[in-house]
Amino acid sequence: MKLVIVGGVAGGASAAARARRLSEEAEIVVFERGPDVSFANCGLPYYVGETIPRRQSLLVATPERLRSRFRIDVRTRSTVTRIDRTAKTIRVREAESGREYDEAYDVLLLAPGAAPLKPPVPGIESSRVLTLRNLEDVDRIKARVDAAVGKPGGRVVVVGAGFIGLELAENLVHRKLDTTVVELQQQVLPPLDPEMTTPVVQAMRSHGVRVLLGDSAAGFAETETGIAVKLASGESIEADLVILGVGVRPESALATEAGLEVGPRGGIKVTPSMVTSDPSISAVGDAIEVVDVVTGSPAQVPLAGPANRQGRIAADAIFGRASRYRGTQGTAIVGLFDVTAAITGASEKVLRREKRPFRKVFIHPANHAGYFPGAVAMTLKLLFCPNSGRILGAQAVGGAGVDKRIDVIAVAIQAGLTVSDLEEVELCYAPQFGSAKDPVNMAGFVAAGLLHGDHPQADFEEVLAWEKGGGIPPGCLLLDVRTPEEFAQGHVAGARNIPVDDLRERLGELPVGTKIYCYCQVGQRGYLATRILLQRGFDAVNLGGGWKTYRLHRP
Repeated sequence: MKLVIVGGVAGGASAAARARRLSEEAEIVVFERGPDVSFANCGLPYYVGETIPRRQSLLVATPERLRSRFRIDVRTRSTVTRIDRTAKTIRVREAESGREYDEAYDVLLLAPGAAPLKPPVPGIESSRVLTLRNLEDVDRIKARVDAAVGKPGGRVVVVGAGFIGLELAENLVHRKLDTTVVELQQQVLPPLDPEMTTPVVQAMRSHGVRVLLGDSAAGFAETETGIAVKLASGESIEADLVILGVGVRPESALATEAGLEVGPRGGIKVTPSMVTSDPSISAVGDAIEVVDVVTGSPAQVPLAGPANRQGRIAADAIFGRASRYRGTQGTAIVGLFDVTAAITGASEKVLRREKRPFRKVFIHPANHAGYFPGAVAMTLKLLFCPNSGRILGAQAVGGAGVDKRIDVIAVAIQAGLTVSDLEEVELCYAPQFGSAKDPVNMAGFVAAGLLHGDHPQADFEEVLAWEKGGGIPPGCLLLDVRTPEEFAQGHVAGARNIPVDDLRERLGELPVGTKIYCYCQVGQRGYLATRILLQRGFDAVNLGGGWKTYRLHRP
C-alpha cells in the first residue's frame, strides 16, 4: 500500500507515525508546503515572549527524524495543488525549483489544517500586519517584537481575543511592550460564556493590557515609524506591529476542487473512521467538520488534541482496524498572568442557540482545603439536562486546580455521567491537593439538589432583568442573608439584609405571600436560608452562586 499524506503538524504527522507502526511494508509519503513537518504550534506565543527561549524546542519531529526512525519519505517545501481522484494522483509543486510532478497514491490522507482569517479591510497586506500559524510566521513576529522592545514606547495591537490572541498579549507584556487587545464581541474568549471571562479581563487590565471590547479594526495605514490601526469606533492607535487573531478557516480548497463533500463552513465531511466522501481519501485535523459530542451538531473545532487522535484513528482505519472518532467536545484551557480559564462541552450560548433545555449552577470553591496555606478561589459553572441530569458542559476560571476539575468533568461528559454521578466520584484528597468534598463533588451536590427539588434556584439573569426594567417587581423580595459587614461592602440594589444566623428569630419581618429570592456570598448560606424558609411555609428560592456570581455578570 502507498499512503500519501498532505500536511504534517499534529494530524498528518501522528497519522504517518501510527501508519508505520502498523505496517513496515507500506510506502508512506508526507508532503508539507513549509520547511517544518511537525512543530508545537501551541508553543509559538511563548517563544515570542521568550518563555521558551530556544526555537529548536518547538520542533516536535524533524524531517530527518521521520526519515531515519520511521522510514517515511518526507518532502518539505512541496505544495499539493490538485487531486485527480480518477487517476488517484496528486499534483505537487516544489517551492525551490518550481518543478511540478504527479504522485500516485493508493490511499490519500488530507491534513492541511486551517489558515488564519484576514478580514478584507484596507491596509491588511501591510508587512506590519501579521498572523501566527507556523514557525516562519513566528520568526517574522519575533523579529518585529524584538525591534519594538528596543525602542521607547514600543506598542503592539492584537486584533482578536481568542486563546491565541490572549496568549500573545500576555507574552508581549512579558516583553514589556504596550499592548492593546481589540475584540469585536463584548467579551474575550468567545467559546466561554461572558460572565466566566470577567476575571480574565480584570487580570489583563491589572497587568497593563488595554482591552477594547465591542470594537474592530476597520483599516490599517503605515506611518513613518510604524502603523496606525483605525478602529470602527473612530479611534486610531499607533503601533509598531499588529497581530491578527480573529479566527481560522479550514484549508479545504483541495478537497472542494476535487469534488469531496464539505460542510457549510468549509469543513471536509468525514465518517467516524475519518473517511471522506471518496473511500480512498481520508482527512483529519482543523480542516474537517466534526460532530459536537454534546449537541450532535456539525462543528469546527481547531484543537491539537483532537487532531492527534484523528490522525491515529485514520491510520488505524486505513490498515483495517475498527477505530472510530467519538466526536469533539471542545475541551480547552488558557493561562493568563495569574488566572486560568477552561471549558469542556457545551456553553450556555451554544445550548441556547441549539434550543436545548438546560439548568446551570455556579460554585466558588478553593482549589484545596482552606485551612492549608495557599488556597486560591475558583468559579466553576456546570450545565446539565434538567430532566436526566446528564452533564452538558462546564467552565472554570481561577488559579491553581482549574485544569484538574475541567479534566474530570470532560471525562464525565464522554462517559455520559449525570450530576448525581459527580456526587459520588472519588478523587485524590490531601489538604494541599484538594478537599474532602472536592469542587467536582460540590458541583454535583448543588446540581443534584436542584434536580431533586431540595434546592429551588433562580438565576441572576432575573435580577439583571429587574434592574433593566426599573427595580424589584411587586410580590418579590430580595433577601441578602450575609452579615451586615458584607452587606455594607456591596449588595444588590433594593435587597433587604437579614443574616442567616438571625433568620429564624426574624421570620416575622418577612411578608407572607411574597416570593423571596435569597442570596449570600457564594450560594451556601442562601441555600440554608431557602431551606429554612421553605419549611416555614414561605415561597423561597436561592439565587445561584450568590454575590460572587452577580459580580461576574456586573463587573
